[in-house]
Amino acid sequence: MKTITLGTEKLAVSRLGLGCMGMSAFYTGAGQDEAGSIRTIHRAIDLGVTLFDTAEIYGPHTNEELVGRALAGHRDEVVVATKFGMRPDPDDPQRRVLDGSPENVRRSVEGSLRRLNTDRIDLYYQHRMDPGTPIEETVGALAELVKEGKILHYGLSEAAAATIRRANAVHPVTAIQSEYSLWTRDPEAEVLPTVRELGIGFVPYSPLGRGFLTGSIRSIDQLSDDDFRRFNPRFEGDNLEANIRIVEQVDEVARQVGATPGQVALAWLLAKGDDIAPIPGTTKVANLEQNVAADALELSPEQIEQLDDVATPVGDRYPDMSSVNR
Repeated sequence: MKTITLGTEKLAVSRLGLGCMGMSAFYTGAGQDEAGSIRTIHRAIDLGVTLFDTAEIYGPHTNEELVGRALAGHRDEVVVATKFGMRPDPDDPQRRVLDGSPENVRRSVEGSLRRLNTDRIDLYYQHRMDPGTPIEETVGALAELVKEGKILHYGLSEAAAATIRRANAVHPVTAIQSEYSLWTRDPEAEVLPTVRELGIGFVPYSPLGRGFLTGSIRSIDQLSDDDFRRFNPRFEGDNLEANIRIVEQVDEVARQVGATPGQVALAWLLAKGDDIAPIPGTTKVANLEQNVAADALELSPEQIEQLDDVATPVGDRYPDMSSVNR
């Protein structure tokens, strides 16, 4: 596995990481095979993956606990990334509360350190921006945690370009995490140019379009009743039918190179720069091995151009887009 560095402080990570969310939350089968998820994390380490991504909201809390157990005995070999700032509303568990206050930063990091069974978090993201707390106050609290050694680097998830600039002026941002794939090109307009200007790394989440770019999802009936994707506009009704054309275009390139559509989608992302570290998620060893193989797949300039021209997906990324890109 090749490695890259994120940010001006040069956090070294594998070029492909592992998103651990689906092991505990939001997707079909989440939480049903903890032993299998731990085997997948261990196999990832064997294959050279060093970046493991979780968050306190995944579960909530249970995913951090799972990752902490899985990484026991491997802590010094890996980079642990987790997130704070999004928690269930105590009055309505289906609603999320955004809290970037310094008090919550301090409270959250202690909980994450305990659940992950570690003395430091390598990369600590603000999960979503809190409109009620100036980013300068949040980053000030994060900078204090860096001085104390409780976190080594910090990042922002789904932040707008202007917010990234304000945060970086207080303390250098190591990485921005946002959704980016052939299914979501939004960061290309402002966020990617901004992070490259400032020397910040970029970590695409859902690089396989929430599993859609693998070509394995053709009907909403394949998903469990509580799967988040059932309520995602891009998976609904006519939108899903329309979006299948994207997979067909990716599959055309996959046939040319003798790879899977998912591998092609990841290879396309990796070709976008040496400052990008996608974090595809899976609970299964076989899927992990397929994803990791994309590190060795090189697309021709013509194939990259062909993929650049795939259809634009129909539907928003989330049912409610109010908390992203701000």
